[in-house]
Formats: sequence, C-alpha cells, structure tokens
Amino acid sequence: MRYILTATLTAFFATPALAAKGPFFSLKNTDFVVLLAFILFIAVLFYFKVPGMIGKMLDKRADDIKSELDEARKLREEAQTLLASYERKQKEVQEQAERIVAGAKEDARLAAEQAKIDLEKSVARRLAAAEDQIGSAEAAAIKEVRDQAAMIAVAAAREVIAKQMTAADSNKLIDDAIAQVDTKLH
Repeated sequence: MRYILTATLTAFFATPALAAKGPFFSLKNTDFVVLLAFILFIAVLFYFKVPGMIGKMLDKRADDIKSELDEARKLREEAQTLLASYERKQKEVQEQAERIVAGAKEDARLAAEQAKIDLEKSVARRLAAAEDQIGSAEAAAIKEVRDQAAMIAVAAAREVIAKQMTAADSNKLIDDAIAQVDTKLH
C-alpha cells in the first residue's frame, strides 16, 4: 500500500504532468491516461502479489546463493583437510622411503662385510686345502721315493747276496728261516 501512495504522489507532483495543456484530469490529456495506466499496472502487480513473489524469488535466490556459498565453504574446508592429509601422507611416505634407503644401504654394507669375511674364510679354506694337498703330495712323493729306494736296495742286496752266496750258505739260510718260523708258530 505504501508503494501505491508513493507512486501516486510522485505522479501528481511530477512537473511533466503539470506541463500538459488542458485540464489534467481529462481522458484527452495523454499524461493523465499514462498516469492511470501506470497506476493500474502497479495495482495489478500488487493485486497479483508480484512484489511479494519477486521478494520471495529474491529471498529464495539469496538462500540458494547462501547455501551454495556454505556448500562451497564446506567443500573448500574438506579440500584443505584432504590436502593436509595428503601432504602428511606424502611426508610419511618420504620418511619411510628414506628409512628404506638407509636400511638398504646398511644391509648392503653388512652384506659387503659378510661377503668379505666369507671370501677370507673361503681363501683360508682353499689355502688349507692346497696346503693339505701339498702335504699329501709330499708324503706320497716321500713314500714313493722310500718305496723305490727300498726296492732298489732289496734288488741290490739280492744281487750282492746272490753273487756272494753259495749253495751251502743258501741251504743254511733256508734251514734257519724254517727254524725261526717253527719257533714263532709254536
């Protein structure tokens, strides 16, 4: 109602309305007809409650914008929380990767030390085995030289004895050997 009163007072006191020729409240005055049409238009708008509908639409639009802003704010907060979470996880993964690399380096160092120790033990075992083989070869060579020397000595003794021994000496040696065997067996 306040709008109608304001519009009417504005129309009456407007200078173009007073500038028209002839009586103002006549249907022949175009300014009066335009004023009536305008007032009628405003009345129709208020009758059909258009300002209320426009107000409701604007209020609804304001509420929609407010809810969209709230939703955007919530989404922004969630995004910031998610970003912080991902940054924490990235930091944790980076720290874990550094621990893994450090552990791998330590394992590699320990493995190198163990390999060095194993290599030293292997070389020591091979040296011991080589020394054993050399000792065995030496013992075998010495035994072979002794056996060979004994065979040569026996052969030489046989030859010397055969040349110096006569048949009577030979029979006497056989009899002595039989007597020794007989005493040892009884």
